[in-house]
Amino acid sequence: MFAVIRTGGKQYRVAKDDVIVVEKLAGKEGATVTFKDVVMSSDGKVVKLGKDLAGVTVTGKLVKTEKGDKVVVFKKRRRNTYRRRRGHRQEESRVQITAIGAGKKE
Repeated sequence: MFAVIRTGGKQYRVAKDDVIVVEKLAGKEGATVTFKDVVMSSDGKVVKLGKDLAGVTVTGKLVKTEKGDKVVVFKKRRRNTYRRRRGHRQEESRVQITAIGAGKKE
């Protein structure tokens, strides 16, 4: 069984016991995270979309929050002795998926 969730402006395909790296989430290590914005769910035979996803949630455990790789921004104007170098490290969270909810019939 797998699901597609949306968090941090991106979509991720997840299954049980997957570890994904997402934008920083609030909480401490070991905290439980619930993703309610599920875009799609499938058990290998039946695909659920739209209204069929009512109540489907994906839960996970927050493994670690850390800074990602450095992104270097380098500006230069040729023949003008103009150079600027800036670096940035975005904070990100590692989440281990523990369960994918089955959904409730309404």
